[in-house]
Amino acid sequence: MLKDLRGAAPAGSPVAGQRCGLIAIVGKPNVGKSTLLNALVGQKISITSSKAQTTRHRITGIHSQGASQFVFVDTPGFQTRHQNALNRSLNKTVLGAVGDVDLILFVVEAGMFNQADAKVLDLLSKDIPTLLVANKLDQVTRRADIAPWLQEMQQRRAFAEFVPMSAKNAKDIQRLLGICERFLPEQAWWYAEDELTDRSEKFLASETVREKLFRLTGDELPYTSTVVIDKFEEEPGRGKQKRLLKIAATIVVERDTHKAMVIGDKGERIKRIGTETRVELERLLDAKVFIELWVKVRSGWADDEARVRSFGYQ
Repeated sequence: MLKDLRGAAPAGSPVAGQRCGLIAIVGKPNVGKSTLLNALVGQKISITSSKAQTTRHRITGIHSQGASQFVFVDTPGFQTRHQNALNRSLNKTVLGAVGDVDLILFVVEAGMFNQADAKVLDLLSKDIPTLLVANKLDQVTRRADIAPWLQEMQQRRAFAEFVPMSAKNAKDIQRLLGICERFLPEQAWWYAEDELTDRSEKFLASETVREKLFRLTGDELPYTSTVVIDKFEEEPGRGKQKRLLKIAATIVVERDTHKAMVIGDKGERIKRIGTETRVELERLLDAKVFIELWVKVRSGWADDEARVRSFGYQ
């Protein structure tokens, strides 16, 4: 069940033995943070693709299990290479997310640690317990190399615990939840048991379009391309029919050549983007979806502070 929880009432009265806490998921771009969040929540709420910097917003995912409620925050990968207005906004989002949490999951690729990882680690407060999540363990060919690597990582920071794992492995996810649970303070839950995210359906629609855009264009399209929702209307269902969502969205690119790339030969690519978006949103939101997509060129928008804000980046 997906809801916009901004302004929602507290989930209920305090219950003895309940635990609830905020857990930030941080790391450099493309280490699997969004895949990890989706696995921890148990449903897809954060988009994924092979393109770095896919996640651009602070996205909260909620998992309630037993007496504990885990409130995970997925953050953009901290960008150190390009300092345009968009990346400054994304980095600000990361810093805002890690300043006041109960636990940090510092995600790296198992067996790897480079300068970009080090820059993210330097941002993290040593006063907040931090787990080293060595993700993508399934891609490591020589497991014997992991032990000396973990010893090397221990010299870099006094991590509360090391968690070698794969976000695609259900047993690893349950093991990580068990570790995280020990760091949750005893307090009443913040959200109702069936709530999975604090993001609105309109936001999820925008993110889903952007995911399909990147997946279907690969490395051809610069990551600065974005999506703006122009219309999001809901009509209630009649009888046994599902509700209808009418969505109009604009894909914003920086060059005419990028626009042609998104549209594709005889409009085939943008048609496929729309179809895949519709199918996924109908599954996620349990609704009938009608979606229209347009493409506009806005040259240099990622370097324009005002336009970055107007497109929804803080």
